[in-house]
Amino acid sequence: MLRKAFVMQVHAHCHDEYLRRHSPIWPELEQTLKAHGAHNYAIWLDAERNLLFASVEIESEARWEAVANTEVCQRWWASMKDLMPSNANNSPISQALKPMFFMP
Repeated sequence: MLRKAFVMQVHAHCHDEYLRRHSPIWPELEQTLKAHGAHNYAIWLDAERNLLFASVEIESEARWEAVANTEVCQRWWASMKDLMPSNANNSPISQALKPMFFMP
C-alpha cells in the first residue's frame, strides 16, 4: 500500500459548504475511488489558513491517476470548483507533500 498526502485550499467563506458536500460524498464517487484502490481517504481543514490536508492509501499510482479520467470525478471537480482554487480542467490545485515520518 502506498501513502499519499497533499494540500489544497478552500475559500474562507466556503468551509461549511465544503463540509456539506462531503457529508457524504456522492456514492458513485466513493465506489469509483474504492474500485481504483483508494483506502483510508481523509481530509482535514486548517480553518485559520483555509488549507485542506488530505491523505489516502492507494494500491498503485496508475490506478489512482486513472480516477481523474472517470466521468464521476470530472463531474465532482466541476461541482467543487466554486469552493476552491482549481486548474483549467476543474481539478483542485494541490501540492503533493513529501513523506518525512511514519509510525505504524
